[in-house]
Amino acid sequence: MKKAILQVALDLLELKRAVQIAKEAISGGADWIEAGTPLIKSEGMQAIRALREQFPNTVLVADMKIADTGSMEVEMAAKAGANIICILADADDAVIAEAVRSSRLYGTKLMADLINVPDPVSRARALEAIGVDIIAAHVGIDQQMIGKDSLELLKTLQGEIHIPVAVAGGLNAATACDAVHHGADIVIIGGWIVRSADITGSTELIRHSMDSSSLKAPEKKGLDEEIQSLLMQVSTPNISDAMHRKGALPGLVSLCGDVKMAGKAVTVHTIAGDWAKPVEAIEIAECGTVLVINNDACVNVAPWGELATLSCLKKGIAGVVIDGAVRDIDDIRAMKFPLFARAIVPNAGEPKGFGEINAEIQCCGQYIHPGDWIVGDESGVVVIPRERAYEIARRALEVKKTEARIREEIRRGSTLSAVSELIKWEKK
Repeated sequence: MKKAILQVALDLLELKRAVQIAKEAISGGADWIEAGTPLIKSEGMQAIRALREQFPNTVLVADMKIADTGSMEVEMAAKAGANIICILADADDAVIAEAVRSSRLYGTKLMADLINVPDPVSRARALEAIGVDIIAAHVGIDQQMIGKDSLELLKTLQGEIHIPVAVAGGLNAATACDAVHHGADIVIIGGWIVRSADITGSTELIRHSMDSSSLKAPEKKGLDEEIQSLLMQVSTPNISDAMHRKGALPGLVSLCGDVKMAGKAVTVHTIAGDWAKPVEAIEIAECGTVLVINNDACVNVAPWGELATLSCLKKGIAGVVIDGAVRDIDDIRAMKFPLFARAIVPNAGEPKGFGEINAEIQCCGQYIHPGDWIVGDESGVVVIPRERAYEIARRALEVKKTEARIREEIRRGSTLSAVSELIKWEKK
């Protein structure tokens, strides 16, 4: 198998952090370093100049995402020290041709990014004819969040063009080897490396994956299984951040402490401690789901206790959320079951049968529908609309990775204010 190039994309806002991450990535086996578009927009051509000064012998890619003034933008990046300059593949042919001419003049190469191109194969052939040096099969971050796959895009290009092909978008140690198997000459990795607490170690894993002839990415899970797996890896604060500070169910407390749940909602509406519908819902709920019970925020009478919890535990229900009160908490805590409620009270209600199961309900001020995803941990409970569950789970994992890198930099002696450059980014 051919030796592919590992390009690390520095998609950050802070130049000082980018330089340090680049150093650690190169020590782990990275071949090329990319000044990502966010870094260039944040720091301008100084980002390219600083990286060139720090790494005089490393191939430096400038992800300019050129859409117009091809000659001018190639010239500025080339003079700043870039070896390879990125242009949008869907730019007008006149822009592409002018960028190619400028690239030849300044001794650089041009990489065309296929992001959002409706017919990537035809466009790649046309770009090769115009004189582009490298084609990038790129699925952008927001597209990845809704399930689009860079490897699938890469596969469509196999055997269609005769210039090097790069692949970018959501790749990791499990998929980098597959990228090389499917014809990638250049594997571009961003978040999986630059958001890692161990940049060097993560880069080494990618390098090993790319160089291996035996590694293979694991088979894809079913959608619900994938969503549940992702949500169990992140915290409710990660999810809230991914949803722009939305989705929280305020007032709920984890009554069994350090427990975690993630599952699709089975909704229950009951009234003032009537425990008939909550208990009936256990029979309807499938393994891995979460019961969400609206008790009209009543905290004087409990519609839930130890026997109902034991029934859930035996059936494999992932957890229970109650906008109201719970009793028998000593027995429930011994089970370590994910149970979230507003209060604890010894009073039980009566099984009168008022209410509904699997209808839209309100819980702690949020509307919840059957099938919405519910996640709970010691920080609280959040609801994710079912139609956005995969996207939000992916975004939450990116939040977690970003925090992991920041945490490592703080451990090394920085502070949150310094890492985030708060003064620079305060709203003017």
